[in-house]
Amino acid sequence: MTQVTLQHIVKEYESGKQIIPDLSLTINPGELLVLVGPSGCGKSTVLRMIAGLEDITGGQLLFDDQIVNDMPSKSRDIGMVFQNYALYPHLSVAENLGFPLSLRKVNPSEIKKRVQEVAELVGLETLLDRKPKQLSGGQRQRVALGRAIIRTPRVFLFDEPLSNLDAQLRLHMRAEIVNLQKRLGITGIYVTHDQAEAMTMGDRIAVLNKGKLMQIGTPQEIYQSPNNLFVAGFLGSPNMNFFKGTAHSEGDVIHFTEENGGAIFSIPHSVLSTQISIPKHITVGIRPEHCSIQAYEISGPIWKTAIDQSEYHGHEMILHMLSGGTRKSMRLPVSEMHPNGKDISVHFDVNHICIFSTETGERL
Repeated sequence: MTQVTLQHIVKEYESGKQIIPDLSLTINPGELLVLVGPSGCGKSTVLRMIAGLEDITGGQLLFDDQIVNDMPSKSRDIGMVFQNYALYPHLSVAENLGFPLSLRKVNPSEIKKRVQEVAELVGLETLLDRKPKQLSGGQRQRVALGRAIIRTPRVFLFDEPLSNLDAQLRLHMRAEIVNLQKRLGITGIYVTHDQAEAMTMGDRIAVLNKGKLMQIGTPQEIYQSPNNLFVAGFLGSPNMNFFKGTAHSEGDVIHFTEENGGAIFSIPHSVLSTQISIPKHITVGIRPEHCSIQAYEISGPIWKTAIDQSEYHGHEMILHMLSGGTRKSMRLPVSEMHPNGKDISVHFDVNHICIFSTETGERL
C-alpha cells in the first residue's frame, strides 16, 4: 500500500494564472480519498499532477518517501480511469485489458492468464471477444477499470468515471468501484463534483474551492460539522438552510434577526463550540432534516413562517418556505402532509445548529 503526500503543491500556468495556490494533503495507504468541489475548483488538475500529466510548479509530491515531481507518468505505476473510458475501438475487450502488459513486453501466456483473472474480477469473462462498440456503458467502464488494475498499480486515480452513465447504473458502479478498491487494497483518489458519490464512496472527503482545501474528514465529519459556509452549503440535498442577519447576546441566549424582514428567533449560547463573544453579523445554519413543525409547546428556537411549496418524494415530504429573500427547506415524513400557504411554527434541533461568521465564512 502506498501513501501519497502533497506538500505545499502549487500549479501555475505560463499566463501567470494560479490554479492551485498552496495545497497540502496526505492520502493514507489503502484508503479511497474523494476530491470534491464545483467545476473549476482544481480537483482534476490535482489528479493530473499526481498522474504526471501536468507539471508541478512548486512543492513536493511523494509516493511513500520518494519524491516523484520529475518522474515520468509511465514510471509512477498508477492506474487511471477516465470519464470517457479511453478504450481502443479496434481492439477486443481482451486486447484492451491486456494492452498495458503488452507495452511492458510481458510474455503473451502471462498476459492471457492475467486478462482472464481480471475479467473474472470485473465481470467481463463472457465478453472478451467483443469490441467496445458492442458493449453497454457499464460494461465499457468495467473494461476501463480492468485495464487500470491489470498491472496491480501502486495508486488508483479516478477522474469522474461515472459521469456518462445513467442514474441507476451510476449507483451500481459506485458500489462496484468501492468493493474492488477495498478488495485489492490499493490507495485510491477519486475526483467528482457529485456530492452523492463523495458521501457514499470516500473513506475521507477533501472539499476544494478555487484550488484551496476547505476541509478534509470522513463523510460524517464533513456533513455534520462543516468548518465554513462553503462546505456547509456544498454538501447536502436540499442544501443547509442559511439565515443571514444580526445577533446580540443577552445572558445565555442569542437573539437573532434575519435580514430583509426575515425570521426572528432565539438560540441558546451553548450552541457555540466555545464561550466566545458573538459578532453582530452571523449566519445561522440548520439542515432540513433537523427542522420539525411544532405541534406542542417545546423548548428551543421557533421560526414562524408559511409553506410556499410542498414536494412529495414517496418516502418523504420536502417543504419549501421563503424567508429573508431566500428559500428554506425542511424534510418531513409523508404522514405529515400540509397544504401550501399554511402558517407553521418550525422548531430547530439545537444540537445541530451551526453558527458562522458572515464576514469570514468560518464556523464559530
